[in-house]
Amino acid sequence: METLTGFERFDFDGPLLDDARVSHPVYVRGEGPPIIIWQELPGIGPTTLKLVERLVTDGFRIYLPHLFGPLGRQSFAGNIMRLFCMRREYALFARQRSSPIVHWMAALCREVQMRENNRQVGTIGMCLTGGFALTLMADDAVLGGVASQPSLPLFGQSALHMDRAQIKAAREGIAKKGGAIAMRYASDPLCRGAKMEAIEAAFGDAVVTHSFRGRGHALLTDHFSDAAYETTRNYFTERFQ
Repeated sequence: METLTGFERFDFDGPLLDDARVSHPVYVRGEGPPIIIWQELPGIGPTTLKLVERLVTDGFRIYLPHLFGPLGRQSFAGNIMRLFCMRREYALFARQRSSPIVHWMAALCREVQMRENNRQVGTIGMCLTGGFALTLMADDAVLGGVASQPSLPLFGQSALHMDRAQIKAAREGIAKKGGAIAMRYASDPLCRGAKMEAIEAAFGDAVVTHSFRGRGHALLTDHFSDAAYETTRNYFTERFQ
């Protein structure tokens, strides 16, 4: 069984849709306000673990669900193939419709809130999971969300991976709890300006968008941006206060 040294682990079984359920391991490290990091497409590799280390050092307790792929290393091509085989959980090309996995994610947020003595949680989505951080703002368990380089739907940069009801629910959640963040590199070929424009059109100033200078993609991991990390850390520090 794969594991991560220095982390606690539990397995979480939760719902998808139509009575379907799925179980994934969740790794936990640190003390402080809880943040869930949703893994990006390449997987949970060294740079994702470095992000965990940074946030733990800055006083947060991190929950890291392992959704697919090998653990502790990246497998970009292999994970693409895995996701095409995980149609029950992911709808990679869906426009104006989200993936079933978001229901599992929301259930995990509520589980973490229970484990944290009813304290609301923050979430960080990246690339494949980026937009889910906005969808989850609808859930009462979620206090704040950062959508880093949201890239779904594939080949649909001007569309969102959310239906109208989910956008409405997320807007209502944000109105009660405070704003969310969406961010990208200004020259990111996988998360283009059209994606930020779609988010702004759907959410107005409820979601603050950032475009950082540079041609990278993975703001918080492989192509680490100090400015993006500081924006994320300061956002959660303020939200949890």
